Amino acid sequence: MGLDGQELPLDDAAVDHVLTTWTLCTIPDVDAALAEIRRVLRPGGALHFLEHGRSDDPKVARRQDRFTPIQRRVAGGCHVNRRIDDLVARSGLEITELERYTMPGPRVFTTMYEGVATKA
Repeated sequence: MGLDGQELPLDDAAVDHVLTTWTLCTIPDVDAALAEIRRVLRPGGALHFLEHGRSDDPKVARRQDRFTPIQRRVAGGCHVNRRIDDLVARSGLEITELERYTMPGPRVFTTMYEGVATKA
């Protein structure tokens, strides 16, 4: 839709699926965007996501915390230290599938969250 997701021009329970890829890191009010996703999903509908985020490795996570203020300025607001699974879960969607893995490359960018969350 070309929007940041904080306000979606859709009716309640209007869609079956929502897809986010490498966007939940940059949305200014990610909680508002996830609430909008939950609002527009039909019961049983699913959010499919592939996002980078916070590492479980404490050393990498500390680097992500130090790097995020710079990254936000140079990369359109990207927060490399967001825990995507926590954000999705606190939105009221139920995570039904989640795979976490590390891609090759600089470790501050390569912790991936890939999954599905459904609306009850």
